[in-house]
Amino acid sequence: MSLNLKQNDNMKPFYGEKKGWNIFLEILLFVGIFFLCSFGQMLVLMPVELVMLFQDPAYLTAIQTGDVTAAAEAGMNLVSKDSFMVISLIIEIVMILIVFGMCALIQKRSPRKLGFTKGNFLKEYGIGLVVGFVLFTVAVLIGLVTGSLTFSFAGGGAIIILFAIGFMIQGMAEEVLCRGYLMCSVARKYPLWVAILTNSLVFAALHLLNAGIAPLAFVNLILFGIFASIYFVRRGNIWGIGAVHSVWNFVQGNFYGIQVSGNGVMPSVFSCTFNENRGFINGGSFGLEGGIAVTIVLVAGILLMYFEPWKKNTEVPAEESTAASVEENM
Repeated sequence: MSLNLKQNDNMKPFYGEKKGWNIFLEILLFVGIFFLCSFGQMLVLMPVELVMLFQDPAYLTAIQTGDVTAAAEAGMNLVSKDSFMVISLIIEIVMILIVFGMCALIQKRSPRKLGFTKGNFLKEYGIGLVVGFVLFTVAVLIGLVTGSLTFSFAGGGAIIILFAIGFMIQGMAEEVLCRGYLMCSVARKYPLWVAILTNSLVFAALHLLNAGIAPLAFVNLILFGIFASIYFVRRGNIWGIGAVHSVWNFVQGNFYGIQVSGNGVMPSVFSCTFNENRGFINGGSFGLEGGIAVTIVLVAGILLMYFEPWKKNTEVPAEESTAASVEENM
């Protein structure tokens, strides 16, 4: 039995008290919230960056000697440090909190109506971890079989654990913004397929400034958005797809040692080398997400979820959302 993309019955538990707006207004509001999130994250990150800079001997020397070029170089070096990258990932919790606040203020939607349901959330998160690991590993296997990738053991180190925590927050933050907020907002007024396509295109557009972005990489980002959207609707919560997104990024960067959406290589268990002649398969400088191996995996994943025979998480009936609304209005 396939998913009905013309009806939004599965989405009703995630609607707020306000009716949906014109799609252009929804996107405009999303852009405003995105920039608000970015500004909030910058405000939180700025003092951390200053503290780290003033602990850097190279930066202090540059300041004392008035060497602006050396000071700028020290700042660039800081941004590429593993510790700074971990902190940047963790600070994305600001995005989750801002979306919570804006949804409560504008749409009268609680975190539960963003997909943070109470029923079986640990089970759903665990399933998501497995699904994300399997999906990306299949893409890696395609790369290995075609001679597009080779691996060697790198070791990684204990900081990988901190990256895992960081990606747990970062992956969930992007799902809250694009699926929990934008998709559900559009679905209040428009057919489900419009909500899925809109949030997937916007999700891909958010990565347009990433290093190494190319047409196939952009298509893959859209496909990931479509897969994530259908997964959210099918499972009836955001826990699962938040886990899929988080482990996809973590395994890619810190297990297999592959660039995550064009970002630099991080400490990892394995070190990956790309065959430069197989860029169409391995994605080149953008990472595996920019190649046909990930395209194959995501298309297969979308078809499996669309025609998915399993029952979705039934621990979150519409009545729960209704009861929550009653409680909130008392």
